[in-house]
Amino acid sequence: MLDAAQLDLQDQDNLYDAYDTALAELHAAKDRWARSPVADRIRLLSGMKDGIMKVAQGWADTAARKKGLIPGTAVAGEEWIAGPYACMAGCNALIATLSQMQGKAFLDHLPTRELVTGQLAVKVLPHSIWDRLLLSGVSAEVWMQQGVTRANLRDHAAIAYGQPEAKRTGKVALVLGAGNVNAITPLDVLQKLILENQVVILKMNPVNDYLTDYYRIAMKLFIDEGFLRIVKGDARGGAYLCDHPIVEELHITGADTTHDAIVWGTGEEGARNRKAGTPRNAKRFTSELGSVSPTIVVPGPWTPADIRFQAENIATMKLHNSGHNCIACQALILPKGWDKGARLVDAVKTVAASSTRPAWYPGAEQRLETYARYAGKADRVDRGPNAPALIVGELGEDHFNAACEVFAPALSIKELEAPDPAAYLEAAIDYANTELWGTLGCQILIHPKTIKQIGKKRFEQIVAKLRYGTIGINGWCGLGFLIAACPWGAFPGHTLDDIGSGIGTVHNAFMLEKTERTVVRAPWRPFPRGLLSGQFSLLPRPPFFITNTRQHKIGKALTAFQYKPNWFKLPGIFYHALLG
Repeated sequence: MLDAAQLDLQDQDNLYDAYDTALAELHAAKDRWARSPVADRIRLLSGMKDGIMKVAQGWADTAARKKGLIPGTAVAGEEWIAGPYACMAGCNALIATLSQMQGKAFLDHLPTRELVTGQLAVKVLPHSIWDRLLLSGVSAEVWMQQGVTRANLRDHAAIAYGQPEAKRTGKVALVLGAGNVNAITPLDVLQKLILENQVVILKMNPVNDYLTDYYRIAMKLFIDEGFLRIVKGDARGGAYLCDHPIVEELHITGADTTHDAIVWGTGEEGARNRKAGTPRNAKRFTSELGSVSPTIVVPGPWTPADIRFQAENIATMKLHNSGHNCIACQALILPKGWDKGARLVDAVKTVAASSTRPAWYPGAEQRLETYARYAGKADRVDRGPNAPALIVGELGEDHFNAACEVFAPALSIKELEAPDPAAYLEAAIDYANTELWGTLGCQILIHPKTIKQIGKKRFEQIVAKLRYGTIGINGWCGLGFLIAACPWGAFPGHTLDDIGSGIGTVHNAFMLEKTERTVVRAPWRPFPRGLLSGQFSLLPRPPFFITNTRQHKIGKALTAFQYKPNWFKLPGIFYHALLG
């Protein structure tokens, strides 16, 4: 009779056999995929939309239950918006680009301008009438790296489509799935398939492998035609796949420690490999690995209503998905001595107290305990019996919480001298760049009158100093994740030896190469208050705000809209949006 250890080894061997079979099938199909015509890719993406719609309700409800939520409640709407909706929107955006791939005609509809730095900015939102209606007042620009110009932009877009189909060769990629936000994994798979011409073996994260069957139905056509395999497994399974000779490239959305263990090894072996500059795994490896994300609050003529709205904004940046986001706000940078600063912090705490979503990601309690030890004079904001208190602490001299992503409900406050708004903003950006770990995403909250006071050109020069992959101005940088046209990833420049927030980008539906950052701008004030102060926006309280009481209805309605956009679906969306 086999003992438990022998049974475990036997199960592991069976799992490895399944991996080998899946990889052999992908290897046989990789060139066929690379040479597949655009029309076939559009057909598969359209089929994926059908699959997503088929499982959307079960997908969102199951994710909600697994995260301690009750399906059909407002907060469970997060699982619609950051799940089926985001994936459906991603499919639509890629279909639109592929439909205009001939001559890269999709670029002809993208406005460009020259920044004060001399770089090229490409406006990717709003791009359609639907963007103008559903994301009214929100805009997004992709700032390209130096050397990319209007004249050569075509040379830096859709590179995988530049070679004749018959001459293309494919690769087999391993995608290590994320465990926190359920749209991440399918969108990472599409990055490899559509933008990089690679077939994919997706290894699910054990934290959310309950979604495996939903993903298999959603992406069934890709699986049936031999271009995708979805497998489960623990860390041993992941290690086996990473080192497998058929796997040619890797992508992970996760932790820098996991990345470094794969590339360099662990313990003494890892230290030796780093010192020698000899990775144990030298395959091309792209990654998105989080950050200690800051929100910089710039002093200005904020009204009490502004404070209330921006408090909801900040609390959402922190507590959406219970803080288990790689761009959850962890550092709130405030002007020292600003007469509205204390009121803003109090308002954030008041909003946080009403957010009772439990912490569900493994290890959250231990990370909170560690954070609290380094938080200085900390305040605990009670959030009810099922949710841990939000810890609001200080960024002290020990620097621990500036260098370590907490990935849980904790927020640090750092005050800086503010002789004037421009000088303060420059100092805050320098602090964020040099003292906080990571370069994935950040926010600036600034009154429009303060931008006018600084001057638009100087403000743009100052923003250009921020070394982050996505910058949200008066909105959460997480908008850049939801907007499929935006490249999503760290600020360029990280290396395997100093991985930071990762290498490469995903999403990026216009397939732009040599991108530097995305800048997303949101309305300072919501509808209708924004209109009364001269700002054109029809956007009321954003649907992803933790305070939105109709988020579940909006998320479901937006998913149905993305499935088949139709003017007749808009009134229902606007109705719930206005009541939210």
